[in-house]
Amino acid sequence: MEQQQRPPLLEVKGNKAPSRLPVSGRKLKRGPDHMDSALEPEKKRIRGLGPVNKMITMSRSKAPPLMALPPTQGQSAGQKVLKKTVPRHSTAIAPVPKSKKPVAAVPAQKTDASAGPPVMGWKKPSKRPAWDLKGQLSDLNVELKHYRERTQTLDQENQQLQAQLREAQHQTAATGEECRTLAHELAKVRVQAEQGQQELGSLRARVLELEAQLDTQEGLVQALQKEQLELHEVRRGLAAQLEEQERRLKASEMALSSSQAEVASLRQETAAQGALLAERGDRLHGLEMERRRLHNQLQELKGNIRVFCRVRPVLLGEPIPPAGLLMFPPGPGGPSDPPTRLSLSRSDERRGTLNGAPAPCTRHDFSFDRVFPPESGQEEVFEEIAMLVQSALDGYPVCIFAYGQTGSGKTFTMEGGPGDPQVEGLIPRALRHLFSVAQELSGQGWMYSFVASYVEIYNETVRDLLATGTRKGQGTECKIRRAGPGSEELTVTNARYVPVSCENEVEALLHLARQNRAVACTAQNERSSRSHSVFQLQITGEHASRGLRCAAPLSLVDLAGSERLDPALALGAEERERLRETQAINSSLSTLGLVIMALSNKEAHVPYRNSKLTYLLQNSLGGSAKMLMFVNISPLEENCSETLNSLRFASKVNQCVIGTAQANRK
Repeated sequence: MEQQQRPPLLEVKGNKAPSRLPVSGRKLKRGPDHMDSALEPEKKRIRGLGPVNKMITMSRSKAPPLMALPPTQGQSAGQKVLKKTVPRHSTAIAPVPKSKKPVAAVPAQKTDASAGPPVMGWKKPSKRPAWDLKGQLSDLNVELKHYRERTQTLDQENQQLQAQLREAQHQTAATGEECRTLAHELAKVRVQAEQGQQELGSLRARVLELEAQLDTQEGLVQALQKEQLELHEVRRGLAAQLEEQERRLKASEMALSSSQAEVASLRQETAAQGALLAERGDRLHGLEMERRRLHNQLQELKGNIRVFCRVRPVLLGEPIPPAGLLMFPPGPGGPSDPPTRLSLSRSDERRGTLNGAPAPCTRHDFSFDRVFPPESGQEEVFEEIAMLVQSALDGYPVCIFAYGQTGSGKTFTMEGGPGDPQVEGLIPRALRHLFSVAQELSGQGWMYSFVASYVEIYNETVRDLLATGTRKGQGTECKIRRAGPGSEELTVTNARYVPVSCENEVEALLHLARQNRAVACTAQNERSSRSHSVFQLQITGEHASRGLRCAAPLSLVDLAGSERLDPALALGAEERERLRETQAINSSLSTLGLVIMALSNKEAHVPYRNSKLTYLLQNSLGGSAKMLMFVNISPLEENCSETLNSLRFASKVNQCVIGTAQANRK
């Protein structure tokens, strides 16, 4: 019964025999955790004892290491480091939770109730028989005494162990505080380490950047070194060139000194040449003025009104004229001189004999300034008037007429044929000659400008032949007016005045005028000019250095056909219109003859205003002008009557003498 009521014993292993300590039943019911907390005072006591401490150390070396509790959220990183640094066989001190006491790392053993308590220095008596109750009681008293002594001893040890445990707890608390301090310092160190790592990364990037810059700088240094070597080579070359240049400079200075003396002499010669050149320029100007005077005198000796006669050749399809119809007697100097006379032979049917014999031929002799036979070309005709055209550059008004019946070659003489330079007329040749002479005179200081206009007078109405675009179809009426108050220059209103400077511009104007000119079919010619065309070129020259200026017009006139009314007379509205045109043409030609006669007779009144033609040419017909009339005649026998009338009119004009021409100079 007593054995069943004994408390269980806790077996403590050590160097000696294990001791069995009584454990109260209340403690055993608490479980392992409560048992550990009950043993904590004994651990403290064991640390204070020498042999007992040695026994506990041995038991710790054999027992497995205690597992450290997981760190709480507030646990520092320093405690983790301490766990890693603790050796495997060292004493592991687990952090003690605030709610529980530390548990001793002593393994509990099961108590054996049947086995008797160990007796130190005492041998358990042998089992007494059941009937020996006194002996058993005596044994139990002895054993109880022994256990009491043992209990006292264990209580002392327990107190010592509890004291040691308290000291260990204080050390553990100090160690924990030290660990927290170390953990805080470790956190600072880690932050510093992270900052150091960042700085190290930035420094590494900076190092890489500096290394790249260093590579670049090294490449640049190498390039600069190479360039420096090249510059050294260039410098040596330049130094050699400099030496050569210095040598040449010395030679040049010596040559310069000699040249300066030569320049001084040349300057003296240049001054002398300049004075001589100025003298020769004055002399050349005087010679030019003398040339103009002599040229004008020569033209005056030839006559200010000259008449040339031109006979056109027989065209294809026309009948060949009889021999002796037109004859060209040789000139005064013989056959080598150009002809100046013309003989026309014709039979007068009214003087026929009664016996039916052919009527005798009547010969009409005419004398002009020059006669051009049918074989004369355009170039030969222009050479004869080239000097007269040049007078326009000298400031003299010049007017050239082409007079004759329809189909006698007036338009061909003035304009020529299109496309072939050999058949160019007087207008393009005259302008080419003027442009050439003006270019030559520019070397003497003369500057010329040319302005062209081209109009026609049809039924006493002035029309612009250079009209283009909308003006061409509007038929704007042109009026002849004075250029300004008190001015003697005449101008045509609503007409184009085109500056020209080359042959191509003149050719374009002539082409446009051919398209705009009024032509009609008559009995004399399939394409007959029914209007007077007047091409005027206003020439202005200026010598700026000498303050000289001259201006004069060059008028080239293609008169309308001068035939009488009978050959072209026909019935019908269109024929009556042609009749009115012929009357207007003959009226203006008669006025032209009257004006020339009045000028020749020095009459006080000259009827310029009786015709638009004479009014427009007023400044080219006066005493200061030079006139030339081409009388164009046909070689055909059927045109003898008109030819004779044209020759008689031209002969009257040739007998007229106008006063001395004067240049328009300012």
